[in-house]
Amino acid sequence: QVQVVESGGGLVQAGGSHWLSCVASGRTYSMYSMAWFRQAPGKRREFVAAISWSAGSTYYADSVKDRFAISRDNAKKTMYLQMNSLTPEDTAVYYCAADFVLQSYYSSTYYSKSDTYDTWGQGTQVTVSA
Repeated sequence: QVQVVESGGGLVQAGGSHWLSCVASGRTYSMYSMAWFRQAPGKRREFVAAISWSAGSTYYADSVKDRFAISRDNAKKTMYLQMNSLTPEDTAVYYCAADFVLQSYYSSTYYSKSDTYDTWGQGTQVTVSA
């Protein structure tokens, strides 16, 4: 069972860029699909981006497509989220999530559903000031 810890949250000015990291513990990290979700105050948790275990496939919510980039380094057991052109609407607690891979292919729906993931981090706050 992998465990994940997010880091990198902070205060960013609108229009700026910021990185988030998610470090995993466990011997089989490379066999996990990974994702970022976020939850803004008073709103439900929403999908941000996901990456397949091999990093061969990435998926994004429409709201962050072309602004955010997800990546992973399996040797370092770390996943990243590069966030560009941030707006106050990106203000949220960002969560890292993991799901152990059981088959070679998953649909995009699998990656974007929070129910897919059974391992979650504690979250890291990102606040974008206007």
